[in-house]
Amino acid sequence: MESQESSCSSATPERSSNPPEPVRSSTSKHRKSPKRRREEKRSQCHHQDDQEHLLLPDGEQIRLPGQHEHSEPSGSSTAEMAETSPKRRAHFLHGPYPATHFGPKACILPNPTSVMHIQDPASQRLTWNKPPVNVLVIRKIRDESLVEPFKELCHFLVEEKGMLVFVERRVVADVSLTTDETFASIRKQLCTFREGYDDISHCIDLIICLGGDGTLLYASSLFQGSVPPVMAFHLGSLGFLTPFKFESYKTEVAKVFEGNAAITLRSRLKVKVVKDMLQRTGQPEHNGLLPHGHTNSEAGNITLQMQVLNEVVVDRGPSSYLSNVDLYLDGRLITSVQGDGVIVSTPTGSTAYAAAAGASMIHPNVPAIMVTPICPHSLSFRPIVVPAGVELMITLSPDARNTCWVSFDGRKRQEISHGDCIKITTSCYPVPSICCHDLVYDWFESLAQCLHWNVRKKQARLADDVSDSSDTEN
Repeated sequence: MESQESSCSSATPERSSNPPEPVRSSTSKHRKSPKRRREEKRSQCHHQDDQEHLLLPDGEQIRLPGQHEHSEPSGSSTAEMAETSPKRRAHFLHGPYPATHFGPKACILPNPTSVMHIQDPASQRLTWNKPPVNVLVIRKIRDESLVEPFKELCHFLVEEKGMLVFVERRVVADVSLTTDETFASIRKQLCTFREGYDDISHCIDLIICLGGDGTLLYASSLFQGSVPPVMAFHLGSLGFLTPFKFESYKTEVAKVFEGNAAITLRSRLKVKVVKDMLQRTGQPEHNGLLPHGHTNSEAGNITLQMQVLNEVVVDRGPSSYLSNVDLYLDGRLITSVQGDGVIVSTPTGSTAYAAAAGASMIHPNVPAIMVTPICPHSLSFRPIVVPAGVELMITLSPDARNTCWVSFDGRKRQEISHGDCIKITTSCYPVPSICCHDLVYDWFESLAQCLHWNVRKKQARLADDVSDSSDTEN
C-alpha cells in the first residue's frame, strides 16, 4: 500500500515556491499542463485504490492499509489470470473494504500493526488436512425415539467407514442399548467419556448431533477452545440449528468426509465471572468512566470462564424486586437496566431467548453482539446491536435492592452480588456448523419452517371486471 499512498499524495502536491518540473509523455512530445497531470494522477490513484480493495472470490484475502503482499503479479500476468480464472460472482455477502482516502487530501491514519482478514462467507468451505478418524456422536438423552437412529449411525461409522466413535458414558449405559445383543459388538468398540472428567477436545475430528438445538449447545460447551466441525441432524422438537434430515444420513455424512462442504462460523461469547472485583468507594463516575481505585484487580477472583454459543442471561432470580444492573461498554457506563433482566446474545442466539424478548434476528455471519432488555420498566429501552470487538461488563448497581442471577446457554446458573462483575466479549473460537445447502438458504429455511417467519394468508387478487376505486372516481 506504500505505492498507493505515494501516488495519492503526489496527486495533491503541496504548494511550493519551485514550479513543478515538466513531464513529457512517452507517446507524445507535447507538454502537459500541471492541472492535466494532477487529474491523470488522481484518476490513477482512485483506479489503483479500487483494485486493491476488491474482495476476491474463493476465500482470497484482500490487502489493507499497512499490509504488504508477498507477491503481486504484473500487469500481463494479471490479464492471463483473469482469462483463465473462473467467472467471478456478481456480489458477495460481505461488502467491499471501504476506501481510506476522502477527497484530495484527507485519509485515515495508517496503522501497520492492525491486520484484518476478510473472507467472503459464501466461500467458506470445509476441507480436511488429513482424513477424519475420530467422530463424536451426541445423542439427545431421555428420548427413546432416537435409540434406533443412534444405533444405525454408529453401525455405519464403525463398520462401513472404519471410524473411531466417541459417545458419552451415560448414553451407552442406556438400558435399551445394554440389553440389545445385536448392538453388543458395536458397543464394545465405542470410546466413552464423562463430561467434566475426561478431556476429548484435542482428539475429535468431527461432531455429529442427533436431536434438537440443545445437542448443538451441549457440543459447544464440551469444547472451550477450538471446535471441530459440527453436523447436526434434525431429530428434536424445534431444530433451528439442525438443517440435516436423518433419512439421507449416509449420503450426507459421506459428502462431509469428502470435504468441500459449506460451513457457517457461529461466533461465541467469551465470558468471565469475577467475584469481589469492584470496590464500593462511593466516588462519582466521571463521564461514565469507572473512577480510579474503583476496581481491585488483586481481590478479583475469576470463578467462571467459558464459551457461550447462544446468550448470557442476567435476571432478578427468585426476588420480586426489579433487577437493577449497570451495563458498561469498554469501561464506560452505557445505561442501567431496571426490569426483569438483560440478555447478551450472539447472532446465533438472536433467534432464541432474545427473539422472544422482542429483539431482531441477525444472520450468524454478521459480526455483532446484541443487548436485549427483559421486560424493562421503560417505554424507550429498545434492543441494541454493538460491534463484536467491544467488551461488555455487567455489574449490580450500588442502589440495587437485591442480587441478580446469571446463566450461560441455560446452564451453570449462579448468583451475582455487589462487587461482582460479568465480562463479555466475542470469542476467537467460533462453532463451524456444516450447512445442508448454503449458509443463506439454510437460515431462511429455518426461519420459515421453525419460526413461521412472515406467514400470512395471501391477499386475493381483484376480479378482472373490478377496477380500482380511484379510477372509478376519475
